[in-house]
Amino acid sequence: MSDTKEKDILRGGQFLVKETKCEDVFTLEDLNEEQKMMRESSKEFVDRELWAHWERFEQKDYAYTEECMKKAGELGLLSIAVPEAYGGMGMGFVSTMLVCDYISGATGSFSTAFGAHTGIGTMPITLYGTEEQKQKYVPKLATGEWFGAYCLTEPGAGSDANSGKTKAVLSEDGKYYSISGQKMWISNAGFCNLFIVFARIEDDKNITGFIVENDPENGISLGDEEKKLGIHSSSTRQVFFNETKVPVENMLSERGNGFKIAMNALNVGRIKLAAACLEAQRRVIGEATKYANERIQFKTPIINFGAIKAKIADMATNAYVDEAACYRAAKNIEDRIAIREASGNSHQEAELKGVEEYAIECSILKVAVSEHVQHTTDEGIQIFGGMGFSADTPMESAWRDARIARIYEGTNEINRMLSVGMLVKKAMKGHVDLLGPATAVGEELMGIPSFDTPDFSELFSEEKDLVARLKKVFLMIAGSAVQKFGPDLEKHQMLLMAASDILIQVYMAESAILRTEKNAKRFGEDSQKAQIAMSKLYLYRAVDIIQQKGKEAIVSFAEGDEQRMMLMGLKRFTKYTNQPNVVDLRTQIADKVAADNGYTFD
Repeated sequence: MSDTKEKDILRGGQFLVKETKCEDVFTLEDLNEEQKMMRESSKEFVDRELWAHWERFEQKDYAYTEECMKKAGELGLLSIAVPEAYGGMGMGFVSTMLVCDYISGATGSFSTAFGAHTGIGTMPITLYGTEEQKQKYVPKLATGEWFGAYCLTEPGAGSDANSGKTKAVLSEDGKYYSISGQKMWISNAGFCNLFIVFARIEDDKNITGFIVENDPENGISLGDEEKKLGIHSSSTRQVFFNETKVPVENMLSERGNGFKIAMNALNVGRIKLAAACLEAQRRVIGEATKYANERIQFKTPIINFGAIKAKIADMATNAYVDEAACYRAAKNIEDRIAIREASGNSHQEAELKGVEEYAIECSILKVAVSEHVQHTTDEGIQIFGGMGFSADTPMESAWRDARIARIYEGTNEINRMLSVGMLVKKAMKGHVDLLGPATAVGEELMGIPSFDTPDFSELFSEEKDLVARLKKVFLMIAGSAVQKFGPDLEKHQMLLMAASDILIQVYMAESAILRTEKNAKRFGEDSQKAQIAMSKLYLYRAVDIIQQKGKEAIVSFAEGDEQRMMLMGLKRFTKYTNQPNVVDLRTQIADKVAADNGYTFD
């Protein structure tokens, strides 16, 4: 990690106001040999145990999900993120993302079980537990001897997680708490050994976390398996606690710290959920491409039709961009953790603060990638036609499994508002200078624009200039909105949603361009033709979205001269000097994917 101190790592949200050099982003092409081996072993496990038996997961074979989890534990795949001191591999954040990515592509049932156990089922103890708690529980969780679950949601407490009614009452002798309440949508409930439970003590403002062993003799009972649209073999049940006795030493962290634990767990969960949607996209693209290469209509494979090529190109572009953004953020987090450890923070504190630093990016990724995987599976069904609608092909189950990703880890609506809200709060704390750049944009709008024709001969010079101007769109709108509404901005949800879509598109488009620029410099432009086309295509689509959302925001809160000035700015900031040939870009991408018979950019 010697290079970590040398380069100036952007803080969370600073991508909006500071330039990022392509040399400073991490890409999948930067994986070391150990990481490549981990990727291959994850893929081998998935092909052998999951993909080859995908029908079993559709038939609600909960026992098979548990069996596969045990096998994953035996292979060490549940212990990647667990420190070595507690029986884990203690790998860096990028490696934990990598395993989460490649192990999650075959079925949402297993990826949900895996994510719930390794993330919210284990991580709260490794990050917030006492030494005694970690020694007692984490080694069992790391090997798969025990499985974990996370009890936060209640019938009346979903997005408003801190409003839970579950109670924890201290016994008269002060030795244990009695927990009573109802939790719902609890992943892994049917086979877990341990729950992370959130309950309220007396009338505390915030909930408190507890480690609760799953003992039916101790007032714990389960509802039936939920009947769900997708993730059929993910065990999802209600959990009822009736005066369940929990020793006081099993309180997690401090009294009233549960909401903070829950929110920080969700930050990690969001970026890991984005990673878990990547391999699903790759596999769907692979299956759709093979089918399109083999399916003959009008005496030619359907892959040769422009309507199909457009779908394949858009699917591949989304997957490529998502990879770029996910691994860019993962390495930022890993580097931030390393810097904190080097300055004397414990691993626990360093990881907590490292992830928290990039909470904005985690929310952006959660939204963007979950929506892309839904689009990809939908188009996968369309390419398969009638066969895609049949449960005899995996497209139908992939589409159903993808749907939950927009609800997990905070709905996409909540995450959209969070991304902008957190950015504004960071600005108010002085962690990200939004005011200065926003003021500069306002002054620029009042000035006379340059009519010089810039030199865009270098690769991505026009695209990078355009991304810089797209950032100005966000600063223009967010700056004016903060001035107008101040602290009440959070009440204007539709405006926040529009601003968030601009923020998301900026981060995703820039990430793809930086990934491709880095690889073109080291591997040569000729080796990156399809990747260059994907980066340009995504940016073109991003500009369309930003024009639409920007106009929606401006006409909704600005009036008169201010509105006219901002609309003029929107037009100036989103203008291409040289419009790309979109049909040509899509054809280049689709032809490469068709020739490779699948997605090969990872």
